[in-house]
Amino acid sequence: MDYQRLLEQVKQHVLAFYKKHNNEQLTYHNRNHTEDVVHAVMQIGNHYQLNDRDFFIVTAAAWFHDMGYQESMNNHEEQSAQLAEAYLKTENVEAGIIDGVKQCILATRMPQQPSGLLQQIICDADLFHLGTDDFAETTKELRKEINTIIGCDVSKQEWRQKTVRFLESHHYHTDYCQLLLNDGKQKNLEAMKTKIAEWDQENSNDQEPATDSSNTSDNVQPLPSVGSSHPSVSPHKTADLAKTDVQRMPEQPFEEKKSKKKERPDKGIETMFRVSSSNHQRLSDMADNKAHIMITVNSIILSAIISLLLRRLEDYSYLIIPTIIILAVSLTAMVFSILSTRPSIPGGTFTQQDVDQKKVNLLFFGNFYRMNLQDYIKGMQSVMADREYLYGSLIIDVYSQGVVLGKKYRLLRIAYNVFMFGLIISVLAFIIAAMINGSGKH
Repeated sequence: MDYQRLLEQVKQHVLAFYKKHNNEQLTYHNRNHTEDVVHAVMQIGNHYQLNDRDFFIVTAAAWFHDMGYQESMNNHEEQSAQLAEAYLKTENVEAGIIDGVKQCILATRMPQQPSGLLQQIICDADLFHLGTDDFAETTKELRKEINTIIGCDVSKQEWRQKTVRFLESHHYHTDYCQLLLNDGKQKNLEAMKTKIAEWDQENSNDQEPATDSSNTSDNVQPLPSVGSSHPSVSPHKTADLAKTDVQRMPEQPFEEKKSKKKERPDKGIETMFRVSSSNHQRLSDMADNKAHIMITVNSIILSAIISLLLRRLEDYSYLIIPTIIILAVSLTAMVFSILSTRPSIPGGTFTQQDVDQKKVNLLFFGNFYRMNLQDYIKGMQSVMADREYLYGSLIIDVYSQGVVLGKKYRLLRIAYNVFMFGLIISVLAFIIAAMINGSGKH
């Protein structure tokens, strides 16, 4: 099946649908939002290197996931799934793919409970904006849509308070979005809280002391229930912010939260180390795969030459030099590929003096694998109790990973260069030998 062609047809079908069903009241759940979700799905899907079938399923689901909003706002996920099924059947798409698309669409229903990577991807893509710089503008569009749908004016302060509760209760499902967006989402949350505090401070002089507590998010006057007061309208995704039954996170006293925030390591630094380690691990896996390819290819070449050509060199003596060249090339490339993957393990022990002087990195197994458990626990407790030692160990760990990666890729580059240029020389040598032998016969 030509998934790329079919996906382009899905895109054109959905865009034509939005052009025909242009509801100006939907300032958020419209074509722009759909295209944003599709873009996010493709970004996340490319990160996880989905195969063509899975990539089509989740991307097609992103195109269809809000189409039902244009026809009926009640149970729009089911409506969208039905529209997707109807179209894909006309294109003779197999039942398994259609079911996968439908399940991805239904997974976006709030509260999100995705099952499997594809459903996690579309759920995170649907709320991708929560961790981006577009959040402020997007939430304004959503508030405008909600106000139009429920027929009343939700105040900015009330909307902010409900947005805060939603952001606090939300979590991304894929590790990619957690690493990429959690910090941005936290910044958006803090910005929203700051606006709430500023508004409260500006209006505190106009409020009676007895009603000061009304500024807290737990005492916000409820919005009209979108699902019950207006049966023709169904809330969706972050539109659930406008509902009174949004689950609230347990509140902590302000001073307690403030003190915990001071004690907590900076999240940006933590994310930096997480991303660096993840990138290094991915690059290391890529290097191992490249080495595996080189070893496999040259093993086949060596086997073929030894089994087929060497036994006949007496009859084809003019091929001796080209054969020796290609044997040397393959063997050299294999050796460098093996060297790039050969592990180097340190002694695996440390002393208490090393810990006291902060000379040992206990995050690397090579420094402790021969130690007993109690000594290691004691050493790790010292690391965790000392912020400078902890971050120093993380820095050393990232640096060490980089050094190992540099060695791997340097050896791999040599192996690939030897193989590439050596193969060219070997082929030329075979051609020249054959030509000389042919001219000698004449």
